[in-house]
Amino acid sequence: MKASLLFAALLGIAGATLVSTAAAQGPAAAEAPNRFAVQPAPAERFELKGMLVERHGSGPQPLVLVPGLASGGWVWGQMVRDFAPSHTVYVLTLPGFDGRPAVDGDPFDAAKGALAELIASRKLVKPVLIGHSLGATLALALAQDLPQGIGGVVAIDGLPVFPRTEDMPPEQRAAMAEGIRKQMAALTGQAFASQQHQYMRSIGMVDLGKADDAARLSSRSDPAAVAAYMGALLSRDLRPALARIQAPVLMLVPYFAPDAVVLNNITIADKLAYYRELMTGTPRLQVEAIDKARHFAMVDQPEAVAGAVRRFLNNL
Repeated sequence: MKASLLFAALLGIAGATLVSTAAAQGPAAAEAPNRFAVQPAPAERFELKGMLVERHGSGPQPLVLVPGLASGGWVWGQMVRDFAPSHTVYVLTLPGFDGRPAVDGDPFDAAKGALAELIASRKLVKPVLIGHSLGATLALALAQDLPQGIGGVVAIDGLPVFPRTEDMPPEQRAAMAEGIRKQMAALTGQAFASQQHQYMRSIGMVDLGKADDAARLSSRSDPAAVAAYMGALLSRDLRPALARIQAPVLMLVPYFAPDAVVLNNITIADKLAYYRELMTGTPRLQVEAIDKARHFAMVDQPEAVAGAVRRFLNNL
């Protein structure tokens, strides 16, 4: 892989990469209400296998919004406002994140099982899964398992294999995953909060004020659970079964030119090509760039993301 693409992967195109906390400064005290504090009130709220589910709206087409690593349902506030008037929207918070207790065992498999049970118990017909980062990888995995049951997948900066690991043999991938899991699990208290703060500002969001507010909320997650999810994500490679996905897949690829300048001048075309390469074998794939956005594209460019999702839904 080209060096520029390796650096692009480091930019965070599939989840939280470990960043050094040695130079990180702790989040400053909030002087105003958190930008993510006010969220739409759900019509229903319930738990399923440790997963929090909030339902909004009552439209005929169900959408299931799955957040990424260390995130809660608060990342989807604007998406709920945009789509709840016309759809039934289920917003998830995974176990271990946003103050929720963790579950035993492999957290990725547990989250996928809970998501499958939500679809079965609510008798959701061809739901569209919209996932961010880890949530997108979960959506792709479930679409492989339930090829007849999923109506579509929107993957916002989440891939079937963690970038820069695609050429690793399984044993090397497993060893790396365990090493990073242990490193991340050692980050507790202020060290974890500082890591989240630095990550959100350097990789997560363009708007640094939003990044700081998001870091304060993501710091409420259980560091050990975040580490376990990260290890589970790094150890997986879903590419061999991508051909099983029958639902249309929309991959949204954030691009922020000021970051690209210091990363060997990677272009939008380079990044789109890399995503397409990692999604090779997906039968019905669309790949679209979201300009002027970092990893949390739906926060940086909510109108562009909502527009792309609407076009996708209209063509199902």
